[in-house]
Amino acid sequence: MDLYPLFRSMAFKQDPEKAHENTLRLAKMLPFTSKIFGQENWDQKTYELDVAGLKWSFPIGLAAGLDKDAVGLRFFEGLGFGAIEVGTVTPKAQPGNDKPRLFRYPEESSLRNRMGFNNHGSEFLKKNIIAHPISKILGANLGKNKITAAADAPSDYQMLYKDLAPVVDYLVINVSSPNTPGLRDLQNEEMLSEILQAVGEERAKCPKPLFLKIAPDLASSDIASIVKVCVDNQLSGIVATNTTKIESLGDGGVSGQLLRQRSREVRSWVLKETKGLSDFEVIGVGGVDSYEDLREFWKLGGKVMQIYTSFIYKGPNLLQEIKNQIDDEMEQQGVQDLKSLTERLHQSH
Repeated sequence: MDLYPLFRSMAFKQDPEKAHENTLRLAKMLPFTSKIFGQENWDQKTYELDVAGLKWSFPIGLAAGLDKDAVGLRFFEGLGFGAIEVGTVTPKAQPGNDKPRLFRYPEESSLRNRMGFNNHGSEFLKKNIIAHPISKILGANLGKNKITAAADAPSDYQMLYKDLAPVVDYLVINVSSPNTPGLRDLQNEEMLSEILQAVGEERAKCPKPLFLKIAPDLASSDIASIVKVCVDNQLSGIVATNTTKIESLGDGGVSGQLLRQRSREVRSWVLKETKGLSDFEVIGVGGVDSYEDLREFWKLGGKVMQIYTSFIYKGPNLLQEIKNQIDDEMEQQGVQDLKSLTERLHQSH
């Protein structure tokens, strides 16, 4: 029995941000309640995929933004995600933008947020991670403080890498949120190179897989230069994509089905641009809400994807649905594990 629709109907009667806060409070206090949603004990070896040397236990991870401060790690671990990404975190705590700043569009299964990297800072995040260790792959999404000038952005990212690399499995440089003034300007080749070089100094001391999260509002011509900077700085890959701007809806970034088509296009460009590069991964995110999205991504050469908004609308049962469809396709294709399935689908494309 799927209890999530009942939970969602109650949550959707509340202000979106208040519902989010209450959910995280429950996740922190009652992590074992993840069992209520009926996730079975999956054989992780069957669904395991290698991403930059890290073993994801399932091809769907939790995207950054849902658990910014890592307060509900054990709850999310129990739902069946292959990896969990926390943040976006900034060096110093910051309140974010004025409220209201989170909006639902139920008919389009979408959200708009203009949160502005509200979080308790890297020290708080680090303490939570150490206090609540999990067995799943854990990533941290890094952002600069709003008060940090663009010229000083490299030092913010460098500081965050130094603080968090020892306690997480991978890190993501976020220069693509639309909610921090001037942040997306850091995607230009010169500024991006400065940031990645600064982070690279700390990465040499504590090597961990490092990704760059990009905006969906880039031109196809921008992708090539971004990929070049990433390869030159030995990044592990790109996370594609962040939220999109839809001016008619207002300020902030839009996620969910209203983002889906644009995000798919950008992911396709990135996968084409990086085809043939060894040891370079693309993590897909943005409008992902079905096994078909995952299957299409595999055909293009991707491996793992993340969800956020579809998890809010569909709940934990979405993971079970995807697992069941993976099982069906593995049986049809006559393969015993997910690695073989993804390789076969890619080869057939």
